[in-house]
Amino acid sequence: MSLVAVVMGSKSDTELMRPAMEVLNKLGINYELSVISAHRNPEKARQFGLAARDRGIEVIIAAAGGAAHLPGVLASWTTLPVIGVPLATSELKGVDALYSIVQMPAGIPVAGMAIGTAGAKNAAYLAAEILGLQHSEIRKAYEKYRSDLQGDNK
Repeated sequence: MSLVAVVMGSKSDTELMRPAMEVLNKLGINYELSVISAHRNPEKARQFGLAARDRGIEVIIAAAGGAAHLPGVLASWTTLPVIGVPLATSELKGVDALYSIVQMPAGIPVAGMAIGTAGAKNAAYLAAEILGLQHSEIRKAYEKYRSDLQGDNK
């Protein structure tokens, strides 16, 4: 069963989100991948948000560029943690997406990551931290990763 949903606004975003999926795989976290446009198919986004918890999803990573409404729209339909990844797919190089993700109204939080690869990876690491609160095998895998990072600095 998938604990994380990786959702992107367009199929063309897949390569930009590959680093997140690689981290999830490395940590042994099952995930599902979906393409949902908050603008072109808002009803699909609504249904996804409403049904995610019942499917066993515990964290949603939502990535989008440009106006980047997807993370906020999903957060409006669920109380699961939503982690937003702004993608540099517009003339503004992701700054517009970053603002869309971090400027959510009070009461509908979205955790905002950095633009690009670091943001995609950190979204997966944050998902691991959240899941590690209830899943000891994920916590141990993430703790090992962090311990190995310290070894890189020696």
